[in-house]
Amino acid sequence: MLEKYSVRTDLALEEKERFESDNVEVQGVVVEEHYDEEREIRITKVRIETEKGAKTMGKPVGTYLTLEAPNMAVPDEGYHREISEGVAGFIGELLAKQKVEQKEFSVLIVGLGNRQVTPDALGPYVVDNLCVTRHIVKEYGKYAMGLKDVNMLSAIVPGVMGQTGMETVEIVRGVVNETKPDLVIAIDALAARNSRRLNRTIQIADTGIHPGSGVGNHRRGLTKETLGIPVIGIGVPTVVDAATIVNDTMENLIAAMESSETLKSVGEVLRSYNAAEKYEFVRELISPHLNGMFVTPKDIDEMVKQISYTISEALNLLFTNTEKVSKEQQE
Repeated sequence: MLEKYSVRTDLALEEKERFESDNVEVQGVVVEEHYDEEREIRITKVRIETEKGAKTMGKPVGTYLTLEAPNMAVPDEGYHREISEGVAGFIGELLAKQKVEQKEFSVLIVGLGNRQVTPDALGPYVVDNLCVTRHIVKEYGKYAMGLKDVNMLSAIVPGVMGQTGMETVEIVRGVVNETKPDLVIAIDALAARNSRRLNRTIQIADTGIHPGSGVGNHRRGLTKETLGIPVIGIGVPTVVDAATIVNDTMENLIAAMESSETLKSVGEVLRSYNAAEKYEFVRELISPHLNGMFVTPKDIDEMVKQISYTISEALNLLFTNTEKVSKEQQE
């Protein structure tokens, strides 16, 4: 029954929650959860360990780290700094798993998305705020950075197929073959199943990323298989399917019916449907022209810029040691 329905989400955490809501145990999938009460940050690690689990979840075998912070929408620099440090730590954890542990290595950051469409501009905005160092190290040597150990950081914004006429993986593979980085980190906007997670969640995965997946335009993925080197994907949900909004409204309606004496029986019948069946029912009811519609918050401009700073700061902390350079120069 579950294979027949598809709930629109790019988050591995939400895929796992879908099965839990239907009381279905997914073999080969391990979930670890930690909640920081002081900072109100929930960290969830979903490990898909078997091919059977991957098939059930609809995602490749690998590790998916999800950071949920409701206060991420608040323009608090100190709070966002803590998130940046956490993201940097998660990426470092995945690097160790990928055995990219040498002191010096080259990293290519790929900012996926369309700069002209704000909900899809996260990747390009992150690249705008990076401290790229490859050209400095190549031209003047690593000591020009004032450090003994220096990573070479380069970045590219390949655009979308509608702008270039090329698959993103074709562009990135050409750059990888020419510059020979040790690692690729791709940043993209995602779609969520739960509207409360919009702009408040960051997913980091060691399985790569598929450009355009956030709005259902599945292109060839940026993965270790397609590029020949480890690929880490970083995504933030910025949109939800219109059917998701209606589905959430339907859940509230069912709850109201169950508390009513006259409509209680109707509410109980609707409640008997599992989450996937209710979602598919909603998709059939809404107008055909709404089926392909995605919704984003009204303050998306500010939020995307704010989150892009948070992610770029994490990457700068991890790979360019900008603070260490400043401190050593002062000494």
